[in-house]
Amino acid sequence: MNSYVKFNYLYRDAGNYKSWGELIFSNPDNLDLIDIDIQLRLEFIQEIFFVAHQINVPEIFLYTENSLNEDDHCFHEYNSVENVELFEFEPDKRSIKQFLEQIDIASNLGWKAFNPLIEITKIRDRSYSLSK
Repeated sequence: MNSYVKFNYLYRDAGNYKSWGELIFSNPDNLDLIDIDIQLRLEFIQEIFFVAHQINVPEIFLYTENSLNEDDHCFHEYNSVENVELFEFEPDKRSIKQFLEQIDIASNLGWKAFNPLIEITKIRDRSYSLSK
């Protein structure tokens, strides 16, 4: 039986409203959840923060062009990983090991923060290209 790992993450806006997301990855190497969690926390800022588009994770911002304010930010939060057998959507093309490798590269290059007030057009374009 194939092993899959669900990566749970969220975006928390300046008003503490949350939008949740998840990705499913194959786990052909049978990596342990504790080891995956430790590696993620070592790579993310303050153990949880990351810039989603740098690791090809869909951005799940709550704001729209008209609702942005100066307190909104670009960071998504890591929440947890869990083993799953059944899921409702197509798994990511990457394995969890490949995903961890991509996170390691992004972390070593540096998480590139951006101002959503300035970058709203790019955010919309990224969201559109991921939805195709």
